[in-house]
Amino acid sequence: MLLSLGNEMPGVTPGAKQGRADFPAGGSGSAGTRADRRLHKRLRAILASSTFRLALLYVALLATSMAFLLGFNYWSTAGYMARQTDATIHAEIRGLAEQYRRRGLAGLTAVIAERLRRDPGGAALYLLVDGTGQRLVGNLNRWPPDSVAPTGWINFRVSDPIGVGSSEPARAMAARAMVFRLHGDLRLLVGRDVRELTAVRNLMLDALWSGLTITAALALLGGWLISASVVRRLEAVNQVSREIMEGDLSRRVPTDASGDEFDQLAANLNRMLARIEQLMTSVREVSNNIAHDLRTPLTRLRAKLELLVQDQLPPGARAEAEEAVADAEELLATFNALLRIARIESGSRRAAFSRFNLADSARDLAELYEPLAAEREQRLEIQAPAELWLVGDRDLLFQAGANLVDNAMKYTPAGGLILLSASEQGGSVRLTVADSGPGIAPEWREKVCERFFRLDDSRSSPGSGLGLSLVRAVAELHGATLILSDNTPGGNAPGLKVSIVMATAAG
Repeated sequence: MLLSLGNEMPGVTPGAKQGRADFPAGGSGSAGTRADRRLHKRLRAILASSTFRLALLYVALLATSMAFLLGFNYWSTAGYMARQTDATIHAEIRGLAEQYRRRGLAGLTAVIAERLRRDPGGAALYLLVDGTGQRLVGNLNRWPPDSVAPTGWINFRVSDPIGVGSSEPARAMAARAMVFRLHGDLRLLVGRDVRELTAVRNLMLDALWSGLTITAALALLGGWLISASVVRRLEAVNQVSREIMEGDLSRRVPTDASGDEFDQLAANLNRMLARIEQLMTSVREVSNNIAHDLRTPLTRLRAKLELLVQDQLPPGARAEAEEAVADAEELLATFNALLRIARIESGSRRAAFSRFNLADSARDLAELYEPLAAEREQRLEIQAPAELWLVGDRDLLFQAGANLVDNAMKYTPAGGLILLSASEQGGSVRLTVADSGPGIAPEWREKVCERFFRLDDSRSSPGSGLGLSLVRAVAELHGATLILSDNTPGGNAPGLKVSIVMATAAG
């Protein structure tokens, strides 16, 4: 009777070393804190940098390429060995089929026994059983419990060698075989020990994962080093930019004489900064010269008008002369404010920074304006702790606070409240002036800090439109933030709350 052969089944289940065996019975500090913050900030900058993201993309592409290359090698080598194993099993089955066709069951049994005698420790596996599962011939002591695929292939593990005189210790191994039925209930299993194939596969898989891990680690390290270098160069540019925004136009981007793209960028930026500094200096000098030149004749004009007012003049002429004196004083105040803003924006006042108690300055400011507030039937209240130490220019911050209080008094109606407060919140010092006037719409809050800008409904009131400009210049000199918001949101007269928030408080 001809043997019924199945189709080839791809792949082999990985197993342990080869043996001639039975089946297993069971189946299968503060300074340290600051340093940590700096390190954390630097790490966050590196991780957020575009160069690190490009490095991660490079790692992904490189890992994908390595995985494809190693996977192809694995498929080519292990797949070839698996196909060779299956071809060997097919060849043995064809030989046994021929013997069975010629000599019947007795001949088949004799051929299998002869092969096992010639090569008792070989890789070939045979097992012929009857309908009750009793072994008739073969080097396996019982039928494997693993399920047979529809194609006839079976992958299993065996142990405990049964070869005569064998001294090998019991050990597990992987095997692959084909199963088919003979005449009656006889079943024949013909297979091979695939220990070498399993070892090669495991070795190649280990090499695959090790290669991918090493490649990814080296690529990440390289990306990290490249990102750190780029971030360091860019941070130098950012630091110079911040210092220039704070008013120091003399700062320049450092170079390392390498002549690379960063050095070329730094050289171009430095030439641009030098040109900007030259232009700003020219504009500032022209503005200062105009203010100085006009202030002198205005001062003389004011003096002459005051002398004229003191003379015996008709009532109408005297009133007009007094109005001319007031106009001259307003012009002088405008030019003085422009000169003061120019000096503040130049950054020269940083030399006057010292440690002082901002709470005392706030109380002095409230004491200065309380009589004027009482005269206008307004309430001026002060909220400040006993001590609130800060490093800055005391006179400039006092002037900024005075501008805010004066501005609040202009727009607060009789019976209204003006609150002046100094406080520390979350490590920041805050000087705030809040009123109960009409407030400023959100879309105009940035514009009102520009020089000479005035809202339509305030053009009839005295002033030059430089008060908030000076306050913003003082805030920028101290590295502070100027915040304008509603004092009581939702009302018809929400009032205005202006806060100068210092970035850090001095202990």
